[in-house]
Amino acid sequence: MDARLLDILVCPLCKGPLEYDKKAQELICRPDRLAYPIRDGIPIMWAEEARKVEPAL
Repeated sequence: MDARLLDILVCPLCKGPLEYDKKAQELICRPDRLAYPIRDGIPIMWAEEARKVEPAL
């Protein structure tokens, strides 16, 4: 994931910052608890495609 692209991208729902999970190839929005997949290097920023993330302990 290009660092410049990560600086530009925000969560489509809350407009908050995203964290890059290299291992899972996902962009994670902590406030909304959603993980957006990255397929073939392209972030899929649709809420319908995101998976729910369990809150961190």
